[in-house]
Amino acid sequence: MKKLLLLTVVLGLAASCFAADDEDNKAADRVKSASTILEEIQAAPDTGIPDEVMGSAECVAVVPSMLKAGFVFGARYGRGVASCRTAKGWSDPAFFTVQGGSFGLQIGGQAVDLIMLIMNQRGMENLLNSKFKLGADASVAAGPVGRHAAADTDWQMRAQILSYSRARGIFAGLELNGAVIKMDRESTREFYGRMQPFSTTLTTVSSPNGSFPFLQSLAKWAKLTGNK
Repeated sequence: MKKLLLLTVVLGLAASCFAADDEDNKAADRVKSASTILEEIQAAPDTGIPDEVMGSAECVAVVPSMLKAGFVFGARYGRGVASCRTAKGWSDPAFFTVQGGSFGLQIGGQAVDLIMLIMNQRGMENLLNSKFKLGADASVAAGPVGRHAAADTDWQMRAQILSYSRARGIFAGLELNGAVIKMDRESTREFYGRMQPFSTTLTTVSSPNGSFPFLQSLAKWAKLTGNK
């Protein structure tokens, strides 16, 4: 009970930090940050997400500066943006939160950039439901890293979702079991001026104001491969 209570407090503090920061970090800024993260990671010559993996993803979700905090066990909280492939191109940006605890030897706090690739139709259906738990509702695994890593791994069979993180300049696959992803209603209203279902956003291509940087980066770095 003490551990659960402490975890709740940590998550609450993390959420409070992000809520305070949101006064300056608007939904449109989050879209721009997501684009910047993709550009910086994929532009690195020897690291980043393999082209074949990126080109096989059904959806791409990015969380700029997800907060990790904890002592002995930790907590995670972040706000992100996602887009899915459609017959007409990448969908409008959909806003979500990711939150959850993880047990392990963790001391101190750290902000990381998080990227999640939804690799198949079942994973995409989980995302369209607007709320699911990684590792329970959808399998998740650390993704392969490096321009030529795809040929030497079994990434196609590993999980519905492949996850990556960047912290202090280091980019690597990330284990993210136990985190809960759900629709960010506040950011949706802020960006679109109204509430709309998560599934509607992720299947609509209307290119609203502010979406261009993220959608352009996806079109550039997540080109369809022969596996699709």
